[in-house]
Amino acid sequence: MRRSTATKKPVLSRPVLHSLESAAAEELAAHEHHEGLSLEGIDLSGLDLTGATFTECELIGVTAHSTLLQHARLVETRIERLNAPVLDATRSTWRDVELSGSRIGALDIYDAELRSMRVTGSKFDWINLRSSTLEDVLFEDCTIEELDLSGVTAARVAFVNCRAGSVALAHARLTDVDLRGLEMGSISNLEGMSGATLDAQQVTVLAPAFASHLGIRVEG
Repeated sequence: MRRSTATKKPVLSRPVLHSLESAAAEELAAHEHHEGLSLEGIDLSGLDLTGATFTECELIGVTAHSTLLQHARLVETRIERLNAPVLDATRSTWRDVELSGSRIGALDIYDAELRSMRVTGSKFDWINLRSSTLEDVLFEDCTIEELDLSGVTAARVAFVNCRAGSVALAHARLTDVDLRGLEMGSISNLEGMSGATLDAQQVTVLAPAFASHLGIRVEG
C-alpha cells in the first residue's frame, strides 16, 4: 500500500474535567501538585509557581502578570480568558491543554514541551519558543506579533486563520508543520522552513526571498 504523503494533522485530546474544587491564589505554591481545581477570576500576578504541577484544572478569567511558571507542568488543563502582559513559562511542560480567548503580551516559553495543545482566539505580542519541542499543536484564530521558533523541534503543528508579524526559524527542525493557515509578515532564516507545508500563494509571495536566499538572480 502506498504511504500517504499528505501533511499529517495534529492529534489532539481534549481535557476531561470532573468535580472541580474552587481554589484561591493563596492556596497555590511552587513545587506543589494541584489537582482538580477551578481557579476563576483570581489574580496570580507576581506569584512564584516554579515547578508547580496543575492536573485536570481550569483557569478562567485569571490575571497572571509576571507570574513565574518556570519548570511548571500543566496536564489536562483548560485555560480561558487569561490576561498576562508578561508570563515566564521557561522549561515548562504543557500536555492536553486548551488555551482560548486569552491576551498575553510576552510569553517566554523557551526550552519547553508542548504536546497535544490547542490555542484558539488568542493574541500575543511575542512568543519565545526557542529550543522547545512541539508535538500535536494547533493554533487557530490567533494573532502573534513576533513568533520565535528558533531551534524548535516540531511535528504535526498547524495554524488555521492565524497571523504573525514576524517569524524566526533559525535551526528549526520541522516535520508536518502546516503553515498554510498562517499569514506571515517577515521570515528570517528561511532554511529553517524545511519540513513545512505552504500553499501556492505563499510560495509565490516568498519567491523573491527564496531566490535571494539561494543566490538566484531573477531578471525579466
